[in-house]
Amino acid sequence: MHQQKRQPELVEGNLPVFVFPTELIFYADDQSTHKQVLTLYNPYEFALKFKVLCTTPNKYVVVDAAGAVKPQCCVDIVIRHRDVRSCHYGVIDKFRLQVSEQSQRKALGRKEVIATLLPSAKEQQKEEEEKRIKEHLTESVFFEQSSQPENRAVSSGPSLLTVFLGVVLSQWLYLEHEQGLKLTSDVNLS
Repeated sequence: MHQQKRQPELVEGNLPVFVFPTELIFYADDQSTHKQVLTLYNPYEFALKFKVLCTTPNKYVVVDAAGAVKPQCCVDIVIRHRDVRSCHYGVIDKFRLQVSEQSQRKALGRKEVIATLLPSAKEQQKEEEEKRIKEHLTESVFFEQSSQPENRAVSSGPSLLTVFLGVVLSQWLYLEHEQGLKLTSDVNLS
């Protein structure tokens, strides 16, 4: 008996889409960043067709906004920012990559990629450094807090070392006092 190999039925919208990077940052003062590449990966055993949609298509040019990706291959999608003005600084735009099986119309999966235009790479680096320093401080505080045993009661009393030293010193003073009394009583007897 000959069995046919059957692909599982794919549910609309549930297919994971693999795109890198997941965020595009354009810098107004660095023209080399005005053109960026998205890479769409197809790890599956079947070909995919794709379509790139955008929330603000007047600000971007997408080279090859639709196409196909062979099984276990990838394709580069070039995105060019064409409206670099200060009124667009910090505005978050979105691209949506929709994929479907080569022979089907319905979208099997989608992935959104955000895009932002910033005024300067130098300002961004300064902000990232400040953020890294804050994260490091936060991690240090978190680490110190988490290193305390949870079941240990917090007390405002003396530490164990202080109590131990107090006991040792009081014993030493007691012995000194006893020896002093012995010496005085020996002197009185003679």
